[in-house]
Amino acid sequence: MSKLETGDAAPDFTLPDADGNEVSLESFRGRRVILYFYPAAMTPGCTKQACDFRDNLDALAGGDLVVLGVSKDKPAKLRQFRERDALTFPLLSDPELDVHKAYGAYGEKLNYGRKVMGVIRSTFVIDADGKVEKALYNVKATGHVARLMKDLSIS
Repeated sequence: MSKLETGDAAPDFTLPDADGNEVSLESFRGRRVILYFYPAAMTPGCTKQACDFRDNLDALAGGDLVVLGVSKDKPAKLRQFRERDALTFPLLSDPELDVHKAYGAYGEKLNYGRKVMGVIRSTFVIDADGKVEKALYNVKATGHVARLMKDLSIS
């Protein structure tokens, strides 16, 4: 699985959100997008990460950034996740993992010392022209949003 790098064109996609509405990356041209991939809705690490994005949305929006979360979960589970944790940004469903694979966010990884195939927790900052500004793989759920904001000079 190849990984994206700064300057690469961000692979376009259209995925259903928690309500089954189609969301396309192309519809965000002209704005910067934080696109993050997480393993599973309603798990402790993924909840922490999603809530960190939720709690910092105003600051991110001030930096003209939109947040989109992507997982392999079906829309119904994403809807439960959104409602349970009052998430206010789009959660997108990629059960076939096509978009995960296009971004290099699915593949071989270490899990408790064993090599397994799975979702690689990853975050991408995509510029207004659809190019990858940052490609971050194997990020930690805790503290990731704060570090990302520091890297993007957002306070």
